[in-house]
Amino acid sequence: MNGASESQEEASSRNGILNTRTKLKVGCWNVRTMYETGKQAQILNEMKNYKLHLLGISECRWTGCGKSIARSGETIIHSGRTDNKHKQGVAIIMNKQTAKSLIEYNPVNERIIRARFHAKKGKVTFIQCYAPTNEAEEEVKTEFYNTLQAEIRKVPTHDLTIVMGDLNAKVGNDNTGNERVMGKYGCGQMNENGELLVDFCGINNLVIGGTIFPHKDIHKLTWNSPNGRDKNQIDHIMINGKWKRSLQDVREELTLQVIREELTLQVITF
Repeated sequence: MNGASESQEEASSRNGILNTRTKLKVGCWNVRTMYETGKQAQILNEMKNYKLHLLGISECRWTGCGKSIARSGETIIHSGRTDNKHKQGVAIIMNKQTAKSLIEYNPVNERIIRARFHAKKGKVTFIQCYAPTNEAEEEVKTEFYNTLQAEIRKVPTHDLTIVMGDLNAKVGNDNTGNERVMGKYGCGQMNENGELLVDFCGINNLVIGGTIFPHKDIHKLTWNSPNGRDKNQIDHIMINGKWKRSLQDVREELTLQVIREELTLQVITF
């Protein structure tokens, strides 16, 4: 889908979302639902509080796909189920300035959405994901990663590429044999979904950002269980290896209870 009505030449003449004088702050949250009165407004308010340029949403639970503009000016693109069931769903929210740089977006399905933006010296592609849980059937996981692989193959090789979202994957803190994909600062032990994610990153030369910065666990654990005892690092932001040095930080900044739903935030600046 074309993200703007202007000509390609007019769009290309803009500086885009990245230039040498600005930093782009990006977040990804699993919000559990946006299909609830007042939830969108609360999410947009938190986005403003953290001065995010772009926010990836997992489990928004909106159906269908489309593009809308909030009263406060943010642009939202979303991709959901086609059977009218309010489950899964992904979205990308942009502030006014970032939305001006949107070239196009592809609402793939209820678990994946891809968007491409102009930048000062090239293009930037974001792929927002909501992966099946570790307990999901193998066929469901295979279908998800096959679809994700098909989408990343569509991204031009010169793009700065970021894959992010709730991957439901624990990659652990042992990067033996996976040094090119991850650092030493993950949490816990790798699970099956973690193995799938690391394999995917290896194939596509992606680096798992949350494992390369030496933060305390409180700034790495992105999921709290309802009982409050279990905590894991299952939300991730990945960047293609040649742009690794563009990452300034990846960390969890917030755990917020809103209408009994947990919001988890990861921030990246570059």
